Amino acid sequence: MESREKSLPNEQASTCPDGGLLHIWPASSPSEQLCPERVLLSTPVLQVSLGEHHGLLLAQGGRVYSFGELSWRDLSIPVSAPVLEASLQEKIIVRVAAGGFHCGVLSEQGGVYMWGENTAGQCGLTDRGTQTNVAVSEPCPVSVVDSEVIPPALVRVTELACGREHSLALSANNELWAWGSGCQLGLVTNTFPVWRPQKVQHLAGKNVIQMACGAYHSLALVRSSSNKEHSAQNATKKKDVPPSFPCTVTEELMTASDAHYCPLGVELSAVTKTETSPRKKAQRFGPGGVSACSSPGSGGSSLLSSEESSSVKQELSAVTTVFEEHQTDTVAQIDFSSKSCLHSVWKSNKSSAPNYELEPQMVLEKLSGHSFYSQQHCSAEVGDTDSQSSHTSDDSFVSSTTSSDQFGSSYRDDSSGSGQMKNNSRQPWPYSSSPVCVEEVRLCLEKEKLTLKGQKSSSLTNIHQKGKAAQSRRRSHPGTPNRGSPQRRCPCACKSSSSLQAKAPEEAAVGLPSLETEVWSWGRGSEGQLGHGDQLPRLQPLCIKSLVGEEVIRVVAGSHHSLALTAQCQVLSWGSNMCGQLGHINSPVSVPQPLKLSEGLLVWDLAAGQSHSLFLADSDCVQPVLLYCGQQPERAPPQGPSLRQRSPNRAESYVLTPCVLQSCLKLGYISSVCSGGQSCSVLTEHETESFICAIHDLASAERRLYCWLSRVRNVLLTPLSNKERISPMLAEPGTGLFPSMCERFINLSALIGRHTASLSYFLQNIQGCDVTLLPLLSHTECFLDSYKKYFSALGDFHVMGGFQALHKLSHECLGPLHTLISRLSVSQQSGGGSDLDLVSTFYWPLQQLHQYSQALNKLAACYHVSTNEHQLLHHCCTQYESMSLSLLKMKKEAEATLQFWKTHSGKNTEALRLPQRRVVCESSNRTLTPSTAKRFSSHWFILFNDALVHTQFSTHRIYPLTCLWVKPLTEDGSGLHAIKITCPEESFTLVASTAEEKNKWLRYLNQAVDQVLGGAGQGSSPGVMGMTRTIVYTFTEDERFKDARYAGAWLAGRVHGRGTMTWPDGRTYTGNFKNGLEDGYGSCIMPNKLYNKNDYYQGQWKQGKIHGFGKYSYASGEVYEGCFFDGQRHGYGMLSSGKLVGTSSGVFIGQWAHDMKTGYGVYEDISRGEKHMGLWQEDQRQGSALVVTQCGVYYEGTFKENKMSGPGLLISEDDTVFHGDFCDDWTVNGKGVLSFPNGDCLDGVFSGEWSTGLKVAGVYTKQNLTQHENKKKRSLSQLGQYVVPAALRWICVFDECWGRLGCEGPGRGERQTAWENIAVTITSARRQSPDLSRSQSKALECLEFIPLYAEHINTANYDRMRRYLTKACETPHHPLGWLVETLVTAYRMTYVGVGSVHRLLRQAVQELQAYVTHLYSIIRFLFPGLPEDGGIIPEAPAAFSQSRTNANQAGYGDLVVSGCSLLLPLLLPRLYTPLFTLYCLPEDQEENHYWTCILQLNKHPDQTLLSSLEVHEKFWPRWMSILGEEKQIVSSSKDACFVSAVETLQQISSTFTPSDKLLVIQKTFEELTLEVKQILDDDVLWCMDDLFPLFLYVVVRARIKTLGAEVCLIEDLMDPNIQHGELGLMLTTLKACYFQIQQESAAQH
Repeated sequence: MESREKSLPNEQASTCPDGGLLHIWPASSPSEQLCPERVLLSTPVLQVSLGEHHGLLLAQGGRVYSFGELSWRDLSIPVSAPVLEASLQEKIIVRVAAGGFHCGVLSEQGGVYMWGENTAGQCGLTDRGTQTNVAVSEPCPVSVVDSEVIPPALVRVTELACGREHSLALSANNELWAWGSGCQLGLVTNTFPVWRPQKVQHLAGKNVIQMACGAYHSLALVRSSSNKEHSAQNATKKKDVPPSFPCTVTEELMTASDAHYCPLGVELSAVTKTETSPRKKAQRFGPGGVSACSSPGSGGSSLLSSEESSSVKQELSAVTTVFEEHQTDTVAQIDFSSKSCLHSVWKSNKSSAPNYELEPQMVLEKLSGHSFYSQQHCSAEVGDTDSQSSHTSDDSFVSSTTSSDQFGSSYRDDSSGSGQMKNNSRQPWPYSSSPVCVEEVRLCLEKEKLTLKGQKSSSLTNIHQKGKAAQSRRRSHPGTPNRGSPQRRCPCACKSSSSLQAKAPEEAAVGLPSLETEVWSWGRGSEGQLGHGDQLPRLQPLCIKSLVGEEVIRVVAGSHHSLALTAQCQVLSWGSNMCGQLGHINSPVSVPQPLKLSEGLLVWDLAAGQSHSLFLADSDCVQPVLLYCGQQPERAPPQGPSLRQRSPNRAESYVLTPCVLQSCLKLGYISSVCSGGQSCSVLTEHETESFICAIHDLASAERRLYCWLSRVRNVLLTPLSNKERISPMLAEPGTGLFPSMCERFINLSALIGRHTASLSYFLQNIQGCDVTLLPLLSHTECFLDSYKKYFSALGDFHVMGGFQALHKLSHECLGPLHTLISRLSVSQQSGGGSDLDLVSTFYWPLQQLHQYSQALNKLAACYHVSTNEHQLLHHCCTQYESMSLSLLKMKKEAEATLQFWKTHSGKNTEALRLPQRRVVCESSNRTLTPSTAKRFSSHWFILFNDALVHTQFSTHRIYPLTCLWVKPLTEDGSGLHAIKITCPEESFTLVASTAEEKNKWLRYLNQAVDQVLGGAGQGSSPGVMGMTRTIVYTFTEDERFKDARYAGAWLAGRVHGRGTMTWPDGRTYTGNFKNGLEDGYGSCIMPNKLYNKNDYYQGQWKQGKIHGFGKYSYASGEVYEGCFFDGQRHGYGMLSSGKLVGTSSGVFIGQWAHDMKTGYGVYEDISRGEKHMGLWQEDQRQGSALVVTQCGVYYEGTFKENKMSGPGLLISEDDTVFHGDFCDDWTVNGKGVLSFPNGDCLDGVFSGEWSTGLKVAGVYTKQNLTQHENKKKRSLSQLGQYVVPAALRWICVFDECWGRLGCEGPGRGERQTAWENIAVTITSARRQSPDLSRSQSKALECLEFIPLYAEHINTANYDRMRRYLTKACETPHHPLGWLVETLVTAYRMTYVGVGSVHRLLRQAVQELQAYVTHLYSIIRFLFPGLPEDGGIIPEAPAAFSQSRTNANQAGYGDLVVSGCSLLLPLLLPRLYTPLFTLYCLPEDQEENHYWTCILQLNKHPDQTLLSSLEVHEKFWPRWMSILGEEKQIVSSSKDACFVSAVETLQQISSTFTPSDKLLVIQKTFEELTLEVKQILDDDVLWCMDDLFPLFLYVVVRARIKTLGAEVCLIEDLMDPNIQHGELGLMLTTLKACYFQIQQESAAQH
């Protein structure tokens, strides 16, 4: 097999890359003789991962290399020449992970590939490695499938970690997946191995950031679900002081919830049946069913009730029997005193401070008499026992606080190597790395039983724990999780709510690492590696409560110990410490303890191996230093005291505290560290000149800043934030300044901390990172905003004298800590005095912005100036430098302002003192005085950053700069250097003493105004800038706007532009202003006290009054929409009466004058059922009018003083006609003639009311039939003689349209002005209507352009004019569109609704014709080239030659234009419904008779109907086409002849204009001619005798019910120019058919 592998691929040349260099060395090498071995690769190494005896490398390009003992291939690859994994060359690998004896990689697409030992299922169920295979020799894909979704979906994996017998994967959704064997999986299962990845349900729903795998335990870094839950704990912790523990470790550290998982794991009793691995012949479970993770005898810190103790004893006795059977042949002698010794040592040190020199010696002395048995066939290599233990009976009980496999590897005598075998020839013999003393377990249980005597709790928590501490401890163990939904966590009640909370700006800094984290652990805990204060295993993930709020940013796991790195560069360690790998000797080791490092060392990367730990830290050196603690070989003892200890009975020693590996300083910049088994490795960079140096310097400075910020927060701010004495020491406006400053300080600190973690990650992956992903570049706005907010709050606190009060309070309250606090002072750090300089201390972060700028400038120098990276770096560098200078300026302003308040202290100035206020300049020595100042008057002007203050004696006047306009006055020879100041309600002039003083004040005033308005504060245009601005102001003196608040635009001190004015009485105006008055479009709300509601107006204003078109909604319910003049209704308008007005409601539409109805109008009285159409005067009916009622009564006559008076004509519903004199509404009095429907008439004197009865004295005349018909026609001809002529109606509407065009009357105005007004109206409409649709906005944009209106009209531009008119009439914002819309409303109001009778038809037609006449005159005014009505438009010259040749074919050359042809297509589609309804109302029985005849004739078959209509047989169709198939027409066929002509004629009902209807008739004749031509196979020359019967047949088959109405509409409205032409003849033929059909039916009968 060895021949199949290449020890070094061809790519591994001798060339050395600039970065990504890998160095590896054994952890047991002496630090002085350390010689790291270089891995030779031609490409940079991106990542390295080490297992027990092998390792994986990830090189640039996604290639993976292996080295070490590859037992699954029976290969041993040297470190210096790793072998390429050829099967992965086709894939791009982004992550590698090495477990105990297996490997895993992660592809760019999120796929997982595993290979290596698979005895415990740690490689998963792959294609090549199944449940029966011991090893997987080649990388095989492992599918991570989420079966909870439908359909099941593949999970994209982003991180991978491997232990000895398990593997973990982190998905893109931050969920954790596990497979393998053991309780370290954290799965809810009792079947092992787990071959397929399963989701860790107890962490489902949580945001897992990172995970780590130990030998038999797992760690997960989880983002806190609630930012506020542990923020108080984070602020109150003191990082510099090691945490103290109570007297009873078990009582404090071992806690549980009310419904917790049993940590002993007895649920896994069934696993014994599933263990089939050949490497696990040693039975893991005893008859009692204790799981592989259980350690009932480990440590004395578990709290068990008496019942639980007895049950555990029984389980232990059974398991011990099995254990002794496996140890019979191998175990000779075991000393059981180690656990007791260690336990006694720890217990003695619980209440005392740790002694780093004496305590290790005491431990070693206790352990000196202990002898360990070394198995005869085990390997002599260091660490082999520990690695082999994972494949043997590692699951036997652990009695020692530290694991016995660690003892076996660390204390083994090297001389006992005889007879030992090599590692690659290991045999699966029964072996125990954790010997158990049954007697010791029994004694421990008895002690615990005595301790727990009297406690009757089934929980593992001491029931005597009460109060807040007990509440906290109930959360130590998770409850039984529901699948997919973890147990809900309760907020911690034991933390103080008054302490500072770190409210980091999470929203603004999305993408940066979170500091609100938790560490969860699970698996075996026999060495305390879970960190829960005991040695119990955990089947489910459990949060380490002591690490909540510690801002952990990374966790790593060694074989049996764990490390955590915080954002403050503090390392916490817990677990096995037999070789000093924890870096301290604090007890207990089962809870996280901080490392004590030399001052100035800031750890930012760490790694953990089998029995050692590695740390990468910043120091005083230029480059990072490497620190090591843990196992080391024996060497000569040092001369002085040292923390390096050794055992008298062994050759190895270990280092208790991390020491610097000096030999690694020559390797270059170390970017990351890695450990595994007994090996260490680092990745280094050789490019030390610019890029790496700049990144490292930036990260180092940021770490030191964050550590300093954390100390300031914990030592100074947190204690003082709980004091209530600082607020009274400040002035009243500054009461909340200190909490605000603290909050901004904490927000900035949190951002720096997150940035620190991000930079550490960036350095660790420097080869694969893009510089544009630096947080300083991607979150520039977030950084600048945080710094600006902090220093703004700091300046406010400074100005109000807060530091004096804070300094005094710190001496009073923090006296004992004064020395510690003084160390935080910047002045003391820089060699100044020892006193605390709070001002410099809190302003110290300001220098960091300059550091950012320098770092980015160095990075920019690494790129060419034309690259995007250089431009981005340079841009951000400029931003940070600009912000640094700006904040430095803010600091100087704050200092100057504080000095000003100290110098001018007093009651008058104290009233002006505000936190945000900064002094700019002041007029001392009479440098500035008012022009009206008297000789002995005293004036003092103070310019602040927000106001100009005029102080005179004991009074002062404040002028806000937002409402201040500054203008220099030119010198007129008087020698005065004057400046004019304009305010909203006053203006005054200031005189400077000299020209220089004037220029100085002008510059300061303009800069201050510019800055307060949001400018750069440069004041580049003195006296001109800021003339137009948007501000808020409350009037105090103006009579019209007194006490009103205005928010909007201003111009030179006056309200001008769009804004909102609010009066104290509730009035609110929102709209446009001009020169201080409402002018333009706006809306106003006006309270109405009478109805206790509001009046609302929306429309046009002029000079502070309602003027123009608008809509007024009254509180009474009335709504008026129309024209106003000087606040009164004037012109056209429509008033709708609401329900609250009297007992009647109605609608009036017509003309108004001075708020009264005057002129023509239509009033519909809905309550009385009457409609009045006539003249009005001063709200009364006066003059000619027409009235119709709901009952069908028709009246036309004259009104006087709101009553019917004088002659009039009244027609009842039954056609009874009265023509005579009226004296009141519906009251007859005088002579008259009453005509009855039968023709009789009564002539005489009448009196009485029409509805109740008439008294008459006269002559009754009976008429014959001929006289009756003549009388009827004569009465119809009399209709309309008393009504208002159609040409005089709606004059107000047309006058309003002329007014909108800028004309005083019809045709009296400038045409150019009219078009300009149209353009202005359209533009204003676009601005004032933001909710326009896209099509409407596009139409308005087209109408903004003024067409070529002055050119002569021909056929070409006539079409363009028609298209323009079509768009204009469809847009209500255009004057023509408004006119058409208003006319349509008036027309529908008149002829729809109450009194819609057929007698109004003549009035409706005449009114429509009047519309056309008036509208045509307006269009001719706009387009002067348009001829008069009936005029001729010549043909376009360009098409003259072509059209002349086609003139005979087209039938026309020039075009005759009339108002009907141009405007009816625009008006009739909108007016067709009310007009055609009047045509269809039954005037007599003629229409009904026609329809009856149509129904009768259509009962006949086609041939019978053709014969009856006397159609010549040669025109009869013989064949018909049905779906392309010819079928013969038989005698019974119906609706089969001339189908095309019939369908064409039916389209007449779907057209609107007479011209369109005539075109339908013309096309019907053409279709008829075509069909006859097909029948005769010859051209047809029609004569009326042949054509009329055929056309009559088509009309009958078309079944047009309203044919009579259609014919009448065409006759009334058709263009007179075509009345006598071909189309007129066709219309006459259709009309003849209409009458003939009635006759045909009568003839048949």
